[in-house]
Amino acid sequence: MGETRDMKGPPGVSGGYWERASRVGGAVLWARTMQSSARPVLPDGCTDLIWSGGRLLVAGPDTGPQSVDGVPPGTPFVGLRFAPGQGPAVFGVPARELRDRRVPLADLWLAGPVRELTERLAAAGEVGGAGRVGRLLEEAAGARLREGNGEDGRVGAVVAALGRGCSVGEVAGAVALSERQLHRLSLDAFGYGPKTLTRVLRLVRALDLARAGMPYAQVAARAGYADQAHLAREVKSLAGAPMGVLLAPG
Repeated sequence: MGETRDMKGPPGVSGGYWERASRVGGAVLWARTMQSSARPVLPDGCTDLIWSGGRLLVAGPDTGPQSVDGVPPGTPFVGLRFAPGQGPAVFGVPARELRDRRVPLADLWLAGPVRELTERLAAAGEVGGAGRVGRLLEEAAGARLREGNGEDGRVGAVVAALGRGCSVGEVAGAVALSERQLHRLSLDAFGYGPKTLTRVLRLVRALDLARAGMPYAQVAARAGYADQAHLAREVKSLAGAPMGVLLAPG
C-alpha cells in the first residue's frame, strides 16, 4: 500500500513499518508508527481491525482518500487487514455499514468481549510489543470466524473475476446471480458495488506496479486501463492526487 496508504499497510514502507501474512487466512498483520509526513489512506477494498492508543477501531472500506490529519507523529498502530469481503464475517455487520467510516469495535461487538480484549492487548503491548498484540488480534478474529457463519463462498470468486477484468454480467453469470443480486451481495461483502470494487482493485494493482518502477504507460496496460490518460483520471478520482505525488518520497 505504500506511504500513500499509510495505516492500511503497504509493502516496502520505511519508517517503522512491517507486515506479514496473518494466521487468519487471507488477512495481513501490520504495524507502523505514524510519521510527520503521513499521507491519506487510499481505497483498497479492505477492512481493518486496529489497535492504537488503548483503543480498538474498525476501519471500513473506503471510496476515496481518508485523511490522517490530527494523528500525532510517533503514534503506534497495530492492525489486522482483512481481504476484500472477509471483514463482515469478523465484525458481524454488512460492509456497506462501515463504508468510509472509522468506528469503535465496541459499537459492533458486545461490550464484555471488547473490554476483555482491550485489557489483554494493553497488557500484551507492555510486555510483548506489536508482535504479541498482533497475535491477540489474530486470535480474536479467528475465533469470530469460527463462531460465525463464515464467508459467502461466492465472494472470493467475485473478487477474482473482477480482478481479471471480467464484466459485471460475466461475474454475475459465473456465480449464478442476476446483476441486481450481485450488486446487493457486493454492497454487503465489500461496501460498494462491483463496478466500484473493480475500480478500487485496479487502483491497487496500478499503484503496486508503479511503485515497482514500471513506466506509467505499461502500468495502464497491465492494470487494465484504456490508456495512460484513463489511468491518470482514475488515480486522481480515487486517490485525490496524481500518481507522481502519491509515489514521491516524503
